[in-house]
Amino acid sequence: MTAIGRPPGLAVVLVGNNPASEVYVRNKTKTAGELGIYNESITPEASISTESMLQLIRVLNLRPEIDGILVQLPLPAHIDEHKILLAVAPEKDVDGFHPYNAGLLATGRPGLRPCTPAGVIQMLKRYNIPIAGEHAVVVGRSTIVGKPMALLLLEENATVTICHSKTRDLAAVCREADILVAAIGRAAMITERYIKPGAVVIDVGMNSVTEPADAKRIFDATRLAAFGKRGSLLVGDVHPGDVARVSSAYTPVPGGVGPLTIAMLMQNTIEAAERRHGVDPDAQLNDRC
Repeated sequence: MTAIGRPPGLAVVLVGNNPASEVYVRNKTKTAGELGIYNESITPEASISTESMLQLIRVLNLRPEIDGILVQLPLPAHIDEHKILLAVAPEKDVDGFHPYNAGLLATGRPGLRPCTPAGVIQMLKRYNIPIAGEHAVVVGRSTIVGKPMALLLLEENATVTICHSKTRDLAAVCREADILVAAIGRAAMITERYIKPGAVVIDVGMNSVTEPADAKRIFDATRLAAFGKRGSLLVGDVHPGDVARVSSAYTPVPGGVGPLTIAMLMQNTIEAAERRHGVDPDAQLNDRC
């Protein structure tokens, strides 16, 4: 129960039958239920039109018991993803993707932050890893992870470099990082030559390896045996053997950043509920602590 006198409400919209998305949504709604957050899963057919999706979002925007709206990505190709995300009311945008919330982040004002980057910051703080004054390198410039990650690190007084596909000598730039955040979506691309000895490495990637040649390059004997049985394995953007050998601390895949993304979604839902009812979330957090 929050200071608003009722459970916060979360609506998750999952379009079609994407198996990976279905797993993500199950984990999110399961966690919400365990925390006492009212939650609904809305599952339109994959054939739903952009206009019908927009109408669904309009209805959710108006429902007083729904404090947070999450549209699970990716959407089917025929749906205008930009229009859908823009239609979510900023005060219910618990993913933190709306341009209004992105603007609040860019200008240092309180607001709903993207869940994965916010979770990374919390992880660094909880493990007492210094951020202020450190050189952080973010590999990836997406609006979902890369850009907000850089802004949140700047808020914590890190010196930040953003890298991308056009960066010259990417490995050399990455080797300058005290904190290296990989968010590029390429399986085990970040190898030992990208990592400064003793760096802290945050792996945001989640890639499915299905080719035996790739598996042989990436996994040790134990995981290769598992690959042989299953035919696929998950890996991040960082080579798991290299990062374990070179870094001072790192996030494994799976099991590293993912659970924190869900935790921050729950926090955003509670904060959205409190803000909608005129309650200061920061004051409530201080009271709870």
